[in-house]
Amino acid sequence: MIKAIIFDLDGVVVDTAKHHFKAWSLVAKKLNVPFAEDQNEDLKGVSRANSLEKILQWGDLEISLDKKQELLDYKNKIYLNLISKISSKDLLPGVYHLIETFGKNGYKIALGSSSKNAIPILKKLELFDLFDEIVDGNLVSISKPNPEVFLKASSLLGVPKEKCLVFEDAQSGIQAALNAGMYCIAVENKGNLIGAHKKVNSLNEISDISALINDLADKKPKT
Repeated sequence: MIKAIIFDLDGVVVDTAKHHFKAWSLVAKKLNVPFAEDQNEDLKGVSRANSLEKILQWGDLEISLDKKQELLDYKNKIYLNLISKISSKDLLPGVYHLIETFGKNGYKIALGSSSKNAIPILKKLELFDLFDEIVDGNLVSISKPNPEVFLKASSLLGVPKEKCLVFEDAQSGIQAALNAGMYCIAVENKGNLIGAHKKVNSLNEISDISALINDLADKKPKT
């Protein structure tokens, strides 16, 4: 039986993809590398450093470690400026009610995100106090699809991996959840994601968590 719920941040709790896209676009412009929105989709769930590596690969470029760090700092500075004014009004539909409902019904709640800005974002969204544990890019060394972030959350919550349910909006995140041996629900409306145990277009589709958990009962995660 599921005992813990792990939420990804970007695209599940709040839509920051447009801010990441703008920031990475400016980085790519500095490198003279074409960068489109579909490429930004490929960076979902991927760490900042690995995202830069992908952009460099797309441009067939090699640069020094110092230059990489300069670009990573530049990207983060732009991104932080873009998200500086986000608030609870920017929460995606249904997310606050769902997290609150799971918590009130005895489920442990964690965040599992590659973002290194997760804590300040959650505080701006007025969600910080609803989470029992927060695992972000500052606590893990390998980004999704490696399962480290979700396994770390499971460990901190004290809940076996096979009793954890992950909400994800990126293919790399879904694969990370499956690699961890957890249940996974994909949150998307484009129909591009595969492998999850269930899909929803939006979290506000979930009105009955008992029915949701029962629906997953016969869809065992791999172990």
